[in-house]
Amino acid sequence: MRFNMAGKLLNFGSKLFKTSKNFINAAYVRRSTSTNARKWTGARQKLLTLGALTGAAGLLMYAMDVSVDASSDCVHPSKHGWGHKGLLSAVDKEGVRRGYQVYKEVCASCHSLKYIAYRNLVGVCMTEAEAKSEAEGITVHDGPDEEGNYFDRPGKLSDYLPLPYPNEEAGRAANNGAYPPDLSYIVSARKGGEDYVFALLTGYCDPPAGFSLREGLYFNPYFSGGAIAMGQLISNESVTYPDDEISPSASQIAKDVVTFLAWTSEPEGDIRKLLIIKVTIISTFLIALSYYIKRLKWSSLKSRKIFFMPEVQEKAKQESAKQESSKTNDCPK
Repeated sequence: MRFNMAGKLLNFGSKLFKTSKNFINAAYVRRSTSTNARKWTGARQKLLTLGALTGAAGLLMYAMDVSVDASSDCVHPSKHGWGHKGLLSAVDKEGVRRGYQVYKEVCASCHSLKYIAYRNLVGVCMTEAEAKSEAEGITVHDGPDEEGNYFDRPGKLSDYLPLPYPNEEAGRAANNGAYPPDLSYIVSARKGGEDYVFALLTGYCDPPAGFSLREGLYFNPYFSGGAIAMGQLISNESVTYPDDEISPSASQIAKDVVTFLAWTSEPEGDIRKLLIIKVTIISTFLIALSYYIKRLKWSSLKSRKIFFMPEVQEKAKQESAKQESSKTNDCPK
């Protein structure tokens, strides 16, 4: 069905381009042969051609996007109402705190967050003292010192979260040749965003009949190809929350870690939304004030009337002539 839609869009785009081209040629001939109409300029013809080409290119890109989606080899995730997606909505900090706990206990053994430092956690899901205590729990190989030696020290707020593997080769060797991707921008990097990551974490099931899996792979219909090297790590009560009111179900755990990963993809998202609100309020006030001043200053000029009065003009000429003659008479001889 979506392939048919893409084909129809392509046909419609080609027909639109041909029709616009014929219309431009006919209009050019008609205007060039007409003696009463104004001359058809080359700039206007170029603008019409550019508009037709832009429309056809837009339809072509949309049709290609539709065809790619239709040919994908995975199930499309369903849409969920994430509380932080709105313009006036902030990220759930309690969800981010629980999501960091899920990442630390479940995901950190394989996946990295190499673009997130401990200082980024301050004010979002931890206090400064908690973040310092969390950072001091790792050991950082630093240096050189004044004597040129490297040394190990406790972590600081400026340090980034540790990597699970020293290099990519070690990560592939520990995961049957598949390198676990970095999760810092995983929500922004995957089509579907939060919906895709949530569906991937909760979508493990038995493969259908006739689907063969190699050893060490698992079936997930939301992953491209259906075979994924990461096993199902999130299940009911796989993480124990300190808050007894939050049930550690698989969906709740997946929601929390997805909220945390959405925050890591855009740590300054709330600040940017707040800045947009401030700019909108200030701009609205300034635009209204500018409009009022414009109406006040220009009202006298826009409401004035100009009349042509020949007698007044003639009288002014006579007065200027008298003044000129009086000046000439006053000059010493």
